[in-house]
Amino acid sequence: MTVRKNQAALTTDEKRRFVAAVLELKRSGRYDEFVRTHNAFILADTDNGERTGHRSPSFLPWHRRFLLEFEQALQSVDSSVALPYWDWTADRTARASLWAPDFLGGDGRSLDGRVMDGPFAASAGNWPVNVRVDGRTFLRRSLGAGGRQLPTRAEVDSVLAIPTYDMPPWNSASDGFRNHLEGWRGVNLHNRVHVWVGGQMATGVSPNDPVFWLHHAFVDKLWADWQRLHPQATYLPGGGTPNVVDLGETMKPWNDVRPADLLDHRPHYTFDAA
Repeated sequence: MTVRKNQAALTTDEKRRFVAAVLELKRSGRYDEFVRTHNAFILADTDNGERTGHRSPSFLPWHRRFLLEFEQALQSVDSSVALPYWDWTADRTARASLWAPDFLGGDGRSLDGRVMDGPFAASAGNWPVNVRVDGRTFLRRSLGAGGRQLPTRAEVDSVLAIPTYDMPPWNSASDGFRNHLEGWRGVNLHNRVHVWVGGQMATGVSPNDPVFWLHHAFVDKLWADWQRLHPQATYLPGGGTPNVVDLGETMKPWNDVRPADLLDHRPHYTFDAA
């Protein structure tokens, strides 16, 4: 059984293996396919039309399947690798261990945001940004620029306390757990972290930064935490809702999986802590 660990608890060897597997997916071209998929859904998902990956109830199951596909791709390279998660309520600064040169590398330089150290820096020669929103081909970050702050544990707890999964109008204006976690309402959790990292993470091609996977692994864990706190609550809407994915409808681009199939992560992986 795959166990997803807090990145702060990874051993040196676990970090090395994770990085090596990510770099191999990049070398083979498989990594960029994940970036293309995510960007296509960012561009297509709108508040007033069909929406699947974002601004919609299926934000959480869609990303759960997306992460599972990526984790399985990593394991096809090295079966020992699991997706770590980044608890950004605890590791809140640019000095946190995940930004070390032996793992994800650090902040971007002030001139242009270019990441200068670590295995994904342009100077290492292994991480050309091929799927991009502009002409810059290097990984960029601007960690906490402009005084931005990551969400706190108290803010996370306030969102976990929301008892209803989602509600009309089932988009970025909804007042429910999913939308507060996604970050369009309230204290803004998921979206704020993307903006805090900056660079490609603040765009539709955010998976260009490997921290995307650690961020979303924690968002996925928060969904599991919410389910434990609200065992009688369920995914909504249940059926008959235009433009969004109901509990029993299949999700693009796979068309073989429903939110109902992904409510329980335990058949696929567990977390190192509840």
